[in-house]
Amino acid sequence: MLDTFFRGVFDSSAAAVISLTDFLLCLGCALVLGLILAWVHTFRNRYTRSFIVTLALLPAVVCVVIMMVNGNVGAGVAVAGAFSLVRFRSVPGSAREITMLFLAMGAGLMAGMGYLGFSLVFTAVMALGVIGWNSLNFGDKSVLYKTLNITIPEDLDYTDVFGPILREYASDVELIRVKTTNMGSLFRLTYNLTLREAGKEKEMIDKLRCRNGNLEISVSRQEMTAMEL
Repeated sequence: MLDTFFRGVFDSSAAAVISLTDFLLCLGCALVLGLILAWVHTFRNRYTRSFIVTLALLPAVVCVVIMMVNGNVGAGVAVAGAFSLVRFRSVPGSAREITMLFLAMGAGLMAGMGYLGFSLVFTAVMALGVIGWNSLNFGDKSVLYKTLNITIPEDLDYTDVFGPILREYASDVELIRVKTTNMGSLFRLTYNLTLREAGKEKEMIDKLRCRNGNLEISVSRQEMTAMEL
C-alpha cells in the first residue's frame, strides 16, 4: 500500500520508481549540502538572510526536480526552460552570489542523480576553496582603488593642477566628475585612483592641501558600478 502511494499516476510498470528511502536519503543529503554552502557564504562576506535561506534550500529543490525527471528528456528540457525564467524575477547579484548559486545547483544536481558521495566531495572541495581564497584575500586589490574628492575655489584652473601629484601616488588617474557647490563659489572634483602604495594616502593629501587652499579633501573606497562583476 505504501509503495502504491508513492508511485506516480503516470508511471508504467516497466518504469523505475524511486523508493521512499532513497528519496529521503537524497533529499536529506541535499539539505546538508545546502547548509554547508550557506555557512561558507557567510564567511567574511556581507549577506542577507533571504539569500542564505535560499542558498540552504536550493540544492534540495534541484535534487527533487532531477529525481522527478528521472531520465525523461522532454521533462528535462521543460525544467531547464523553467529555471531560465528565474533570472527575470530577481535583481542582479555579485559575482560571488552567482557562483554560490551555481555551486548549490551543481550539488543538488549530483544529489538528485544519486551520486551522494560525489556531491559531498564536490561541496567539501568547493567550500575549502572558497574559505581558503577568502582567508588569503586572493585577488583583493580594493584597498588600492580609491575615490578622491577635492574642493577648490572657483578661480583655480583645475585642468592639470593636481595631475603631477596624483600621478606620483597613483598608477591610474581619471577625473570622473566636476560639480559646483556653495552657490557656485567652489568646485568639487571627483577622481578615481589606483594607488601605487596603500600607506601613502596621508602624504598625498598633505600635498594636495597645499594646492587647493586647505579646503575639504576626502578619500573613500571606490565603489563598483551595479552592472560590473
